[in-house]
Amino acid sequence: MYVNSAYWHNTLLDFKDKKHPLFVGSCGTYHLYTKPRMPTHRPRGRLDFQLLYIASGKAHFFFNGVEEIVTAGHMVIYYPKEEQKYCYYGTDQTEVYWVHFTGNNVKNIMRQYGIADSAHVIYTGTSLEYKRIFIQMIQELQMCRENYEEFLVILLRQIFIMIQRQVGNRPKAKNSYLESEIETATRYFNEHYNTAISIEDYAASRGMSTSWFIRSFKDFTGSTPMQYILSIRMSSAQNLLETTDYNMTEISSIVGYENPLYFSRLFKKQNGVSPSEFRKQLRNKINE
Repeated sequence: MYVNSAYWHNTLLDFKDKKHPLFVGSCGTYHLYTKPRMPTHRPRGRLDFQLLYIASGKAHFFFNGVEEIVTAGHMVIYYPKEEQKYCYYGTDQTEVYWVHFTGNNVKNIMRQYGIADSAHVIYTGTSLEYKRIFIQMIQELQMCRENYEEFLVILLRQIFIMIQRQVGNRPKAKNSYLESEIETATRYFNEHYNTAISIEDYAASRGMSTSWFIRSFKDFTGSTPMQYILSIRMSSAQNLLETTDYNMTEISSIVGYENPLYFSRLFKKQNGVSPSEFRKQLRNKINE
């Protein structure tokens, strides 16, 4: 299991801040791939808000005693003093990023970005940009550089803006058919991203034309099916580069590419650096 987290003044205790409109107290990430399960249960909740982003795999959440399986491309919100119960399983290869925040005007700020008071699960789509922002938040809170508290709020607001844009761009379906089909597709892609996926064959298996499926998927998620799959593969590759010593050929194969040179070109196109350079930069930061 890979864990990386940071806490304001290194305190693990939750708190309520009344001095600032919005304040980030802690953030981090979990990536489960060896530990069989990781349960969390806070019967009385916390004093602050929690936002969790499912980057890959899936997680099991409970709201009012009812279990809901949340797949990659969704965010989950817990509110102050609300019971928190959820579990990650190693077989799901769950990768989660989280942030705890508080303040004297949080609800109004969230409403400003279109996040309803009662929202628990929000579809956001999978994006390497979400992961980049969360990683930057973790680094800022760990290093505590000048004006880091203000910068953390700016980064959190950036996440809120991305959520607002994604939610605002979703089509308003007259019935649940489209939403159900896209949810099924994203779940399938998350479970089979490292295999050869034919969009044409998948669409046919669901009784849809390829063109209709691609168009509807993009309208709903903001990306084409292949862009969505690519995002999952690149995110998984980044995690392997961060948390293992696998070589490039092994990582390429694990995320679904038989040709490591092709994988390297795709990775560089998405991230601006090659996989080996990406790993080198990470290790340099750790040694700073």
